[in-house]
Amino acid sequence: MKAAQFYGKRDIRVNDVPKPSPLPHEALVAIEWSGICGSDLHEYLVGPLVIPTKDNPHPATHESLPVTLGHEFCGRIVSAPEGSPLSPGQPVSVDPRIFCRSCTRCSESHTNACRTWGFKGLSGSGGGFSEAVAVDAKLCYPLPEHVDLRLAALIEPLAVAWHAIAIIGDVDWTTTSALIVGGGPVGIAHIHCLRAKGCRRIFVSEPTATRAAQNREFADEVFNPIEENVGDRVRELTGGEGVDIVFDCAGIQKGLEAGMDALRHHGTYMNVAGWETPMNVPVGLFMLKEIHMRASLSYTDQHYKETVDAFVAGKFKGVEKMVTSRIHIDDISTKGFDELVANKDKHIKILVTAHKDKL
Repeated sequence: MKAAQFYGKRDIRVNDVPKPSPLPHEALVAIEWSGICGSDLHEYLVGPLVIPTKDNPHPATHESLPVTLGHEFCGRIVSAPEGSPLSPGQPVSVDPRIFCRSCTRCSESHTNACRTWGFKGLSGSGGGFSEAVAVDAKLCYPLPEHVDLRLAALIEPLAVAWHAIAIIGDVDWTTTSALIVGGGPVGIAHIHCLRAKGCRRIFVSEPTATRAAQNREFADEVFNPIEENVGDRVRELTGGEGVDIVFDCAGIQKGLEAGMDALRHHGTYMNVAGWETPMNVPVGLFMLKEIHMRASLSYTDQHYKETVDAFVAGKFKGVEKMVTSRIHIDDISTKGFDELVANKDKHIKILVTAHKDKL
C-alpha cells in the first residue's frame, strides 16, 4: 500500500509498504482523510525533532525513521478484535496517541503525559498518510453515518483546543471573554471550541491580513498587533478590565507580552504553543495582576471523546471552512508541504487522501 514517509529534512517519499497486520487488541482502519499538522510541517522544515532516529528509537514502538507521517485522520473499520463493538465498514475518528496505560500518569488518567508518549504518524507503527493503519481498538471512536468523513479528520486538532479549554476548570463561558494570540489553525480550532462552549466574547491577535480575514468569520474582534496595541484595544472592549483568559497559540515573546498586558487581574494565561525559543515571563505584569499561568499538551481520552461527541452533535458551526485544500497522497510533498511553506498564511488545513475518487 502507499504511505508517505519522513526520511529527513525536506525529504518525504511516497513508498509502497506492507499492509499492517493488526495485533489482537487492534483494529485495522482504512484511512479516508488525514490532515497536515503544524508539527508535521515543523518536522519537514527542521526535523527530525520528535520523530525517532536510529540512534534514539521510540521507547514504545522501538521504531525509527523513516516513519509514516499523519496523526490527524479518520476512516472506516476493515477488521476489529473479537468482542469489539466495532464492525467492518463503520466510520471512525481515531485518537492517534501512543501511551503505556501503566505509568503513574496514565493510571491517573493523564495519558497525554505518559512517560513514553507518542503518536501514530510521528513515532512509528504507521500513520494517517497511508491507505491503512492498525490502531488500538479502544482509540477508535464510532461516528454515525450522517457525519461527513470529509471533515472528520478535523476532530483531532479540535481536541487539542478542547483540552486546553477544559483544563482551565469550572468556567461560566457565557460571561467569559477570551483572547487568542495567533490566528493559525490551532487558534481557529480554539475559536470553534470556545463557540461550542458558549464563550461570550472572543478576540484574536493576528498580524497577517489573510489569517485575520479567516478569523473575522468567527471571532468578535481581530486585532493587528503590529498596528494596534492589543492590550489597549481589549480594555476598550471590556470596560477597562481586560480579558478573563488568554490562549497563546503563537509561542513568540511579543505575543506573550501583549497577551499578559491584555489580561485582567487574576486572569488565566494558557500556553498551547510549542516555543522555539525560551519563554521570558514579564514578571511585572505576572505579579501585579497575580496571573494564573497554565500549559496544555495534546488531550486526554475523556477530552478526545468529548470532542467527538460535540462534533457529532454539530456544535462546531462552520468548521468546514477550516479545510482550504484537498490533495492526493502522490502530491503530498509539492501540493502539501511545499505549498504550506510557500503559502502558509493562505491555508488552515490541507487534507490528504490515498483515494483519487474522493477528490
